Amino acid sequence: MLLTVSMNFFSSLIQVLSSTIMKPARTVTHIEVPYSWSNVTNGEWAAQLLQARIDEWCPKLFGYHMLKLGGLSAELTSHHCNIQHQISVDKFSSYRNVEAESFELPFVEKSFDACLLIHQLDYSTDPHRLLREVDRVTVDDGYLLLSGNNPLSVNGFCGLLPWNRNKAPWNGRMYLSSRVIDWLRLLNYEVIYHETFAVLPSTRHLTCSAWLENILSEPLSAVGSLYFIVARKRTFPLKPIEPKWKVRRQLAPLQVNCRTEACDKMAKRDAAYKKSN
Repeated sequence: MLLTVSMNFFSSLIQVLSSTIMKPARTVTHIEVPYSWSNVTNGEWAAQLLQARIDEWCPKLFGYHMLKLGGLSAELTSHHCNIQHQISVDKFSSYRNVEAESFELPFVEKSFDACLLIHQLDYSTDPHRLLREVDRVTVDDGYLLLSGNNPLSVNGFCGLLPWNRNKAPWNGRMYLSSRVIDWLRLLNYEVIYHETFAVLPSTRHLTCSAWLENILSEPLSAVGSLYFIVARKRTFPLKPIEPKWKVRRQLAPLQVNCRTEACDKMAKRDAAYKKSN
């Protein structure tokens, strides 16, 4: 009996993992988007970890305008950022400055020097379209900071439990960070920083959890619950392609105006031979 239950569990786990990795990015299913970290299970824990990464990168950003897309992005502070003018876009968050759809941002092309997308791809019905829209409003050499949930993690496996499927973050669509990086490269973005962290889920024993996290973070970083990516928009191909054809050198005969001594000897020899015959 126990063996049968174990086999059924692992078979269902394999099916879920394969569907998670191979599932199409676009969906017609409605996704309830959380507009605050209080609407996400262990949201305060995730927000603190992401805030530490943002505080590290904000002083490295320069420009005039910064876009925070979504309520989760708007709730994270960026006071240490050199970009003073910051706009938060969402439909329900109390921190928003502009109320608009993420697929149709009311800004002209190349308006922002940096864009912050915290967990926005996980709750988007069309992440490709969302990235294209963000790319439209980002200046050349602008920065894109984004994060998401890792499906191949302890926190991701908790979504297999029936009572968690309708709760955030498991009601969203988690993507592997490698897949997101492929999407960014197709849009000609250079990934300059990538980190997967939070191997252990949130617990009440913070001291013990932090100690174990420091030990397991390096060998098990690939199965961390969260990922954080910093990419930069480039205007030239990142990998130049060499042409298959090559120009071959063509040797052309040179016109010599002077006759060499050897040629003169051969000419005299031919003339003497003709006279003798």
